[in-house]
Amino acid sequence: MTATPPVPSKTPVEEVLDLLDLEKIEENIFRGVSPKDRMQRVFGGQVLGQALVAALRTVEGRVCHSFHAYFLRAGDPKVPILYEVDRSRDGASFTARRVVAIQHGRQIFNMAASFQVPETGYEHQFDMPKVPPPEDLASEHELRLKEIDKMPEAAREWALRPRPIEMRPVEWRGFYSRGKHAPYDNLWIKATGPVPDDIGVQQAVLAYASDMSLLDTALLPHGVDWHSSIQMASLDHAMWFHHPFRVDEWLLYAQDSPSASGARGFNRGAFYTRDGRLVATAVQEGLMRPRPEKKA
Repeated sequence: MTATPPVPSKTPVEEVLDLLDLEKIEENIFRGVSPKDRMQRVFGGQVLGQALVAALRTVEGRVCHSFHAYFLRAGDPKVPILYEVDRSRDGASFTARRVVAIQHGRQIFNMAASFQVPETGYEHQFDMPKVPPPEDLASEHELRLKEIDKMPEAAREWALRPRPIEMRPVEWRGFYSRGKHAPYDNLWIKATGPVPDDIGVQQAVLAYASDMSLLDTALLPHGVDWHSSIQMASLDHAMWFHHPFRVDEWLLYAQDSPSASGARGFNRGAFYTRDGRLVATAVQEGLMRPRPEKKA
């Protein structure tokens, strides 16, 4: 008789919100944890979101307009991460914070974040790409199910796992396709459950989601993917927040990769609301180091 899997006590989105709800250890020092099912290293989006929350906990009445971060070492998911916030400056309009993430007595990550008193001024933006609406597209989960028989046994549990962020690719290329494509990728994303109204929480969840697919864009022209003999890791990540948004409503994540060189891929991503408003921009460079194919 097959055992019935236990019903999770929390939804995937609730689990992410718990990850972002840091414990205050001391003034300017916070502690975050990782999901118990992470085996090798901490997901970069988790560290981005937690570090932004740590900075937010030291700021009042101002909204993050940008952050710039570097991944220094792989995070260990088995132990907590300490986030130490330096209150660099509190100006009349802008507030600056620096966050250092520490594990095993060493820095694994740092972030500089800037916050601003809300203001109005001149506005312009690039137009949103013309793409089908999310209702006309299949979810990534549905697409994974169609290829489940091609996946190794060890990958099937990962493929079927519920996700906190739903993704609907505009152009599906398959999990195991190595065809070469132009370095552009559009997908609709949305949290799979409600997210609190607080703009800082919305930004932290979007930072978490922004690391899920951006580096993949640099692989498209080369006919390789994560399953190839290639070493991949995020090196840095920056975001700019232009307007308020809701991450539990559909956002188009329009991604491109202008360049790859020096075993690094450079990527950009723009987030648009359904009505075409550009609300945030992400930029990331990642390691994409070729390795010799293993012989069978």
